[in-house]
Amino acid sequence: MVRREAFDALVTRARREVDQGIVPSCQLALARDGTVEEQVTLGDATAGQDSRYVIYSATKPVVASAIWQLLAEGSLHLEDKVVDHIPEFGTLGKDVVTVEQVLLHTSGFPLAPLGPPSWADRDARVAAFAAWRLNWEPGSQFEYHATSAHWVLAELLARIDGTDHRDAVHRRVIEPLGLKSLRVGVPVADQGDVQTVIHTGEPPTAEEFEAVLGIPGIDPGEVTEEALQLFADPANVAVGVPGGGGVSTAGDLALFYQALLHDPTGVWDPVWLERARSEIRNRFNDPMRGVPVNRTIGLMVRGDDAGALLRGFGHGASASTFGHNGAGGQLAWADPESGLSFAYLTNGLDRHILREARRGVALSSLAAACA
Repeated sequence: MVRREAFDALVTRARREVDQGIVPSCQLALARDGTVEEQVTLGDATAGQDSRYVIYSATKPVVASAIWQLLAEGSLHLEDKVVDHIPEFGTLGKDVVTVEQVLLHTSGFPLAPLGPPSWADRDARVAAFAAWRLNWEPGSQFEYHATSAHWVLAELLARIDGTDHRDAVHRRVIEPLGLKSLRVGVPVADQGDVQTVIHTGEPPTAEEFEAVLGIPGIDPGEVTEEALQLFADPANVAVGVPGGGGVSTAGDLALFYQALLHDPTGVWDPVWLERARSEIRNRFNDPMRGVPVNRTIGLMVRGDDAGALLRGFGHGASASTFGHNGAGGQLAWADPESGLSFAYLTNGLDRHILREARRGVALSSLAAACA
């Protein structure tokens, strides 16, 4: 069982911003030994234990985990060129891009445009691939591909698996794990339990940015307030945007990470699963945070260097902790040493991103203390 005093402190910290009106509701869960030991939902009376939240980029490892299966089966290889499987992609110099680079966010098209309504139509998505241009030489640097890379992964799944990426992820990963609420793509009629996203607060001032980061501000790139609202639109939740459109309860997300720790039903090949959890293949610096990104083929690893906090894992977790957070303050990770996995989800997207970051560090630190 988790340490009760530590868990109470975690809940108290999560409740603080609900009480202050910064987030309308939130949900957190701790799991160990394949079981959710604690799950709490706070805030809006319409939110309950079965309420689901848009998990934004915490979706990425779920989709990547289906790609790990293709790698284990030999139908896909890290060194394969994307064009080997998606010929339409090989325009404008992109014929050199490899599957590994796409998984590592080093493929050179971080801001490649694709949005509604085109992203709802597979033919339109593939047509968009052909128009994408490279921003820099593939493999030469890291820049976060907020959505573009995972659209390529989704099409790789579709080409190799012979089915829609939403169906492939569900059949290959979610269904075998018995997860009832985690989904990539939910029909509009089935979204009654998905909490409405609300933007709150005011952005930091230039002076606040300067005091904390030494710079007057941060370019949000593709992850603007308008884009985050777009992901939560019911029509787009139905699309199953593979880089940021999944929905879940905190409990199911924590259980997904328990499966990455233990895989009792053999969903993944153990060699590939271990590589995905621990083999850091991208140590380029993050241009926004100024620290190595410590990326595997689908996850981030905490590490024990000075950048561990900036990678979003807080204090107290081991260096081998792995996970992937999401926009708006979503948290998801597992610690192989303690056996604990943690998820925090909210529908309140705080415009004050410095406050949001501090909350993430605090919650992850308090969660680690529950082990």
